[in-house]
Order: sequence, then C-alpha cells, then structure tokens
Amino acid sequence: MDAAERPAAIERLLRESFQPESLVVEDESHLHAGHPGARDGRGHFRVSIVSDAFETMSPIQRHRAIYAVMGDLMSTDIHALSIEAFASSEL
Repeated sequence: MDAAERPAAIERLLRESFQPESLVVEDESHLHAGHPGARDGRGHFRVSIVSDAFETMSPIQRHRAIYAVMGDLMSTDIHALSIEAFASSEL
C-alpha cells in the first residue's frame, strides 16, 4: 500500500468496525525519520476514537479490538499505533 493511502485505510477500517462518533487518524511517520522502526517503510500513526462500541470494554480490550481490526496492516504498513479510545459516555 502506498504510504499516502495508509491513513485513509486505517480510518475506513475503524469506521466500519466501530461506527465512531469521533475519529482522527494522524500520520506521524515524519516525526520518526531515521528511527530504526521507520527504516522498513512502515508508518507511525496516532488514533483518537470515540465510540459507543467501547462502552463495556476496558482500556486494554479497546486497544486489542483496534489492533485486531488493523489485521495485516500491523505487519505490512503500521510500525507504531498510538491509541486514545473512549466511550461516548466518558466525555
């Protein structure tokens, strides 16, 4: 996948899976230029998501659910994923 397509792919997967009230996907790869993990071409991303789907989940369950949705992207396109995930009732 082209590096420019990655944020949109991440956003699409998260929208389809969690129907978020709010979602921001930021590509922070440029902040990690020269970092050993960036040498393989995979990117660094920050996700902030608010969804009712997280209402009954603990923070670790939310992260695991998001990583599961990312699937193969975690080994092919994403080197690092910073996650802020909240239920709507928490805001």
